[in-house]
Amino acid sequence: MTIRVVLADDQALLRSAFRVLVDSEPDMEVVGEASDGAQAVTVTRDERADVVLMDIRMPGTDGLAATRMITADPGLAHVRVVMLTTFEVDEYVVQSLRAGASGFLGKGAEPEELLNAIRIAAGGEALLSPAATKGLIARFLARGDDEAPGAARSERLGALTGREREVLVQVAAGLSNDEIAERLEVSPLTVKTHVNRAMAKLGARDRAQLVVIAYESGLVRPRVD
Repeated sequence: MTIRVVLADDQALLRSAFRVLVDSEPDMEVVGEASDGAQAVTVTRDERADVVLMDIRMPGTDGLAATRMITADPGLAHVRVVMLTTFEVDEYVVQSLRAGASGFLGKGAEPEELLNAIRIAAGGEALLSPAATKGLIARFLARGDDEAPGAARSERLGALTGREREVLVQVAAGLSNDEIAERLEVSPLTVKTHVNRAMAKLGARDRAQLVVIAYESGLVRPRVD
């Protein structure tokens, strides 16, 4: 199955470079481009995209607003958004995760990193670096400000079984299913089942949203190394 990609960035030169790279792969293709957030939403819907590479800072409707519009649309429930940012960890990245993005990628990433990010997002995985989940993002998510409904999230955790909560903690640490399976001494398929059930009970779109919920609810506390 070919991954259908939309490029949303106000820099035409950068979009052209990304298009050449993505179209060079046999399992993905660029189906549309956008120079602002509003256009990105329209193109994503019209072209039935699977993954959107979304610049955070764009004129007019920015990437954050566009991401919220995409994730709030039931007709686009299958779409995964990867935020592109100049700075890997900042307040905008945290907001993008809360908005429903599957993760983020620095604009200075290597070509293979970009292609891998598209495949990871399309597969429903979280694109979060260990540095991000254990560093500033963790602290931002746990601050308990108006955007973080900690109490509500905490109550929703009550629907999880003990094993599902245990798996959620491991997901929040940035571990893959295989790594969690090895740590808990179960099969990767069992881990996947627990992850999917936790996502369904918590209303999470993907693993990135599970990470957000784990920190906002207080289930996982940020660790400062």
